[in-house]
Amino acid sequence: MLSFKQYLKEEASKNTHMEHIEDNILNGGVKGTREAINFLRSLRDMLAGNSKSKVNVTVKWDGAPAVFAGKDPSDGKFFVAKKGIFNKNPKVYKTNADIDADTSGDLNTKLKLALAELPKLGIEGVVQGDFLYAKEDLKEVDIEGEPHITFHPNTIVYTVPKNSELGKEILRSKIGVVWHTVYRGSTFEEMSASFGEEIASGLKKVNTVWSVDAVYKDVSGTATFTAAETAAITKVLSNAGKKFNRIKANTLNGVAQNDDTLQKVKTFVNSKIRIGQPVKNPRTFAKELVNYIDDYYEKEAEKRKTDKGKAAQRQKKDLTLEYFKRTPESQIIAMFELYNMIIEAKHMIISKLDKAKRINTLLKTSNGYEVTEQEGFVAIDHMGKNAVKLVNRLEFSKANFSDKYIKGWQR
Repeated sequence: MLSFKQYLKEEASKNTHMEHIEDNILNGGVKGTREAINFLRSLRDMLAGNSKSKVNVTVKWDGAPAVFAGKDPSDGKFFVAKKGIFNKNPKVYKTNADIDADTSGDLNTKLKLALAELPKLGIEGVVQGDFLYAKEDLKEVDIEGEPHITFHPNTIVYTVPKNSELGKEILRSKIGVVWHTVYRGSTFEEMSASFGEEIASGLKKVNTVWSVDAVYKDVSGTATFTAAETAAITKVLSNAGKKFNRIKANTLNGVAQNDDTLQKVKTFVNSKIRIGQPVKNPRTFAKELVNYIDDYYEKEAEKRKTDKGKAAQRQKKDLTLEYFKRTPESQIIAMFELYNMIIEAKHMIISKLDKAKRINTLLKTSNGYEVTEQEGFVAIDHMGKNAVKLVNRLEFSKANFSDKYIKGWQR
C-alpha cells in the first residue's frame, strides 16, 4: 500500500524518530505528498467503514520514559533498556547493579521496577513501550463529584473512575506500560521494527502489571464518519489533490534538496507551532520564513571574529535561500496552502479517532483541569514497517511547551 521509508530517518527502523504526516511534503516532495494524500484517503475509507485495504492505527500515549524489554538474542537473558539499546555497544540492564551503574533518580527506580515485574509477562523477543506509572504515581482526585484514579507521566493526565473495573485493575498493579513496537532480528544491531501489532494481548496476565496495547480499537462504535463527515473530508482531500496537480515538481522536490533549507523550514514551522500559530496566511508565512533564514545566518555571521568566518556564514545563507530565489512566490504559497489542507484533513481524522478513547485525557493547570484530546495517533503501512504521526500539533505542542500546564515530572 504505502511506504514512507525514504522519508523517515534511518533511526526510524528502530522507532527512535517518526515524522508528522504533513511534513512528508517537505521531506519527500512529489512522492511524499502523494503518499500523504493517499494515506489520508485510506484512513477516511477506514472511518467511513468501506476500507478496501488494511490500514493500521495506534494510539500515541504520552508516556515517559521509553522502555525496551525482552530477551537478549546473544544469551537469552531477560533485560530492560532505554534507547541506548541500539548504540554501537548496546546498553541493556540485566541486574539492579547494571541499572545503578548507569542511571539515577526516578529513571533508576522505574527501570528496577520494570526488571522485577516485566519478566512475569513471558515476553519473547524484544518489545518497546512507554512507562505510564509506578504504584506511587497513582493519585486519587475528585472529578465532578466522582472519585477518579489519575496518572500523569508527562503532559497529559489520564483519568479513570476509581470504582470502574478498569480503575480497580489499575489500583491492583505496581506498574503500567503501553506497548507499541516489536523488534525482530538475531542481534540488536540487525533488528527491525514492526509497528501496529497486538502485544499485550499475547502476554501473560498478572495483577502487578497493567499492560496495554497501543493498537487502536473502536470498542464504542462511535468513531465512524457519518455520510456528511465523509463528504466533508472527501472535499478537502479532493481540493488537496487539485492543488497538488498545480504545483510543479521542482517546487515540491526542491525543499529537501538542501539539508539546511529543509532544516530551517521545519525549525521555523515548529517555532510557530510552539506558540500556537498555524500557517494561517501562506503568503505572509513564506515572507516571514525567508526573513527568519536571513536573520539567522546574519546573526551567525556576526558571531564570527574573522572576515573569512563571516563570509562562510553568508555563503551558507545564500545556498539555503537559493530555493526561494529560483521558485516563484506563487508556487511556494501554493505548497503551504497544500500543507494546510493536509493538516485540515488530518485534524478531521484525529477528532473522529479520539471519540473511541477508553481513558479520559486532561491537562493540569494551577486552577484545575482542562479536557484535551489524546496526544495523537500513529498511522502504519500495511507491512507494519513504516509509520507517521497524526498529532494536533497546535494543541499538543503548545501544551507541551506552555508554562500554563503542569507536567507530570514537575513536583
